[in-house]
Amino acid sequence: MTTQRRVLVTGATGYIGGRLVPLLLEAGYDVRVLVRTPLKLKDVPWVGQVQVVEGDLGDLASVRSAVTDIDVLYYLVHSMGTRGDFESTERLAATNVATAAAEAGVSRMVYLGGLHPDTEELSQHLRSRAEVGRILLESGVPTAALQAGVVIGSGSTSFEMIRHLTDVLPYMPAPQWVRNKIQPIAVRDVLYYLVAAAELPADANRTFDIGGPDVLRYGQMMNGYALEAGLRQRPIASLPVFTPWLASQWVNLVTPIPRSLAVPIIASLQNDCVVHERDIDQYIPQPKEGLTGYRTAVRLALGRMRDGDVETSWQNASIAGASSNPLPSDPEWAGHLVYTDLKEKHTAAKPEDLWRVIESIGGDNGWYSFPVAWAIRGWMDKIVGGVGLRRGRRNPDHLHTGDVLDFWRVERIDRGRFLRLRAEMRVPGRAWLEMTAEPTADGGSVYRQRAVFFPRGLGGRLYWFSILPFHGVIFSGMANRITAAAIGEAAVEAAVTKAADGDASASDVPVVGRAS
Repeated sequence: MTTQRRVLVTGATGYIGGRLVPLLLEAGYDVRVLVRTPLKLKDVPWVGQVQVVEGDLGDLASVRSAVTDIDVLYYLVHSMGTRGDFESTERLAATNVATAAAEAGVSRMVYLGGLHPDTEELSQHLRSRAEVGRILLESGVPTAALQAGVVIGSGSTSFEMIRHLTDVLPYMPAPQWVRNKIQPIAVRDVLYYLVAAAELPADANRTFDIGGPDVLRYGQMMNGYALEAGLRQRPIASLPVFTPWLASQWVNLVTPIPRSLAVPIIASLQNDCVVHERDIDQYIPQPKEGLTGYRTAVRLALGRMRDGDVETSWQNASIAGASSNPLPSDPEWAGHLVYTDLKEKHTAAKPEDLWRVIESIGGDNGWYSFPVAWAIRGWMDKIVGGVGLRRGRRNPDHLHTGDVLDFWRVERIDRGRFLRLRAEMRVPGRAWLEMTAEPTADGGSVYRQRAVFFPRGLGGRLYWFSILPFHGVIFSGMANRITAAAIGEAAVEAAVTKAADGDASASDVPVVGRAS
């Protein structure tokens, strides 16, 4: 490859584009991105290594400016989810790119479209995708139109629909298309082909089907996900009364995926979606480790939820599954559902006094709120085979990473500031409790307390909502009494200091109780 070839990526704020850019940089390309809203890129780690150009594919002048001196152009934009006549919008954008690329002498375009059967009865979404590919292929610029079906990676719309449907529903009433055949592909393999396509020979101006090694029915994909997520396989009933429109309303109801996205996705599943040719192998060899199987792709997509990672972000994503991990540009509904309960309270106590209370929590010191309720929860846990509440703590005043703390375990401690506890009681999901002491400008501190819960299946969601009323009482009480105890700690310290200076007798030292 000629180093520092100039590449333009359109759609860099999207799911695929946001993952492609760092791989192109790693491969030695000089990357420029064309985006309508540069602010969306402010948190991505690679933004300082690329040239960001603001523009719109609907504006020919801005496209012409963006493609100046460009060797390879990636077309990764589509209007799925927009209201109105998105086919006209896509047609205009593709025509502008084709025109500007030809005028600028771009040597290669790479487009990612949709895998579809050879039939005229396509959904509106797939029909538009095919038309965009045709416009680019007829531009006079050598174009590789890669056609992929369901892309498996954390954050991809298709995968998130599988994830949320399977997580929520113990039983799945579904349309007949759950029996249609689909050939999913891991996002890491899509990116592999996209990067390699930049170096295709000039005579390669055609479509290429790309897909993973597995051909599955949609129902099998859901149950494959269930197995990897530690869930029971879901009984699935195929119901002929489910029209695409009705099915999209159902998806919108039970998942966070917007109806505007659910409709075109479901409409695209009305036909088998499998690879018809493997001609790409003649130009681009498969990855050394081979194409990624469906179950492995799901495992990689789920891999960001590792022990010790609460709401793991793109900054600390694992390298092995990096292309599957979330990015700041991913949609807000992507990823596992996370429930949180945040309490925050200002106190005149110094941060060090507040921290002493936080670090001494649990065991004989109690949990500063409704001890009977905590005891009942511990008994309930023992009854179902859990560890129960009374494991206590090793040291009454100090904690270390890995320490047992009743039915919690210390997962992380930043002494003097932050404590995270991981729940080891029996719950339908995974739970954490975080406590933070932060200084304020007035010499006091802010106490922040956050409960985090990753529900597992429908039971996990029902569990969370069933305990919300108790959270409102118990966790609010904890925040109030912990901050009050911190004031007491400060009073004790002041009185002890005064007594040590000979200004007070020991009887002047107030007695401050622990949790009640």
